[in-house]
Amino acid sequence: MKYLGDFISLIFPRICAGCGNNLWNKEETICHFCEYHLPKTNFHQDPENPVSCLFRGRVEIETGAAFLYFHKGSNVQRLVHQLKYKGRKDVGIYLGKRYGHLLKYSPHFNSADAIIPVPLHRKKQMQRGYNQSEQFAIGLSGSMNIPVNTLLLSRIKATETQTRKSRFSRYENVKEIFTVNSPQDWKGKHLLLVDDVITTGATLESSILALGIIPGVRISVACIATAVM
Repeated sequence: MKYLGDFISLIFPRICAGCGNNLWNKEETICHFCEYHLPKTNFHQDPENPVSCLFRGRVEIETGAAFLYFHKGSNVQRLVHQLKYKGRKDVGIYLGKRYGHLLKYSPHFNSADAIIPVPLHRKKQMQRGYNQSEQFAIGLSGSMNIPVNTLLLSRIKATETQTRKSRFSRYENVKEIFTVNSPQDWKGKHLLLVDDVITTGATLESSILALGIIPGVRISVACIATAVM
């Protein structure tokens, strides 16, 4: 079987989503070198981290964190690009598993009743074939043993990409684009809301405002990466 696997790898090589080099047998999704050099934030260890502080005075959350620092041209940007635009769902699941191994020991996150990925509009999801935030949620779920719920929060308006918009335009672009289904079923629950990259926090803020109609709800936030320093 080992020789068969080696032969298949010659024809269909497994490629590191970070550097693009071939993966060795025991490497998964990204190579050991890229894994070792991931710029981890360790925000989950500090309740006063920049992601938590970003929402202060805007919306109420329990705590927030991100796994990695995001810089333009960085390996993290390449990983996110592979996840969002190149069909590499495994990148989101892999990073979710890695972050979940850390968050499951944090009382700020491991008490969540469900993991809620920020949803795409149905047209965007049909075009892409999947929701990148849901892949991250699946990975987190596998490590934290917390179920993923994709039905509670829905995106009811299609929006333009946020990439080149100003801070104000980002907020205007995502106002009132989410709705909550069966909110009475989640009264008093702790929800872990997850997304891919956080910059201004506009999309997450809109999601949090929508979920805020649930009586007694508590919301925490976790992302793959953050441009907030």
